[in-house]
Amino acid sequence: MTAAPGARRILVDADACPVKDEIYKVAWRLSVPVTIVSNAWLRVPQHPLVTRVVVDAGFDAADDWIAEAAGPGALVVTADILLADRCLKAGADVLAPTGKPFTTASIGGAIATRAIMADLRAGGDQLGGPAPFSAKDRSTFLQALDTLLTRRR
Repeated sequence: MTAAPGARRILVDADACPVKDEIYKVAWRLSVPVTIVSNAWLRVPQHPLVTRVVVDAGFDAADDWIAEAAGPGALVVTADILLADRCLKAGADVLAPTGKPFTTASIGGAIATRAIMADLRAGGDQLGGPAPFSAKDRSTFLQALDTLLTRRR
């Protein structure tokens, strides 16, 4: 089952998404279709609201598919800042797996920070990675997802 562009739905950048189970729970409770998009086959629940899309292994193939499907009514779940920017420009809401919303007001700063960090890493600086995903992140995500979807009803 695939929702028409503009319909209320959740698009998930799924290859490294740590909150897929939480997305399913909230989506089922609120009857919102979910599309899981990945470069490799992922196990998804057998449920009429869940659709799996496996794209080819090309660079940014999943991002391209999601950006093309995003638009008003879509909620995109991704940690990818550049994908978030593309989806916001298409009119979608975007939520990071930590529960932090990407907005048109915040995306410019996020892109700038990403570029600075990439430059530092390219210069040989050892910066470490993001903090480990925590139970608090999971809880914050659940609350943010529920709030966004409930607000749209």
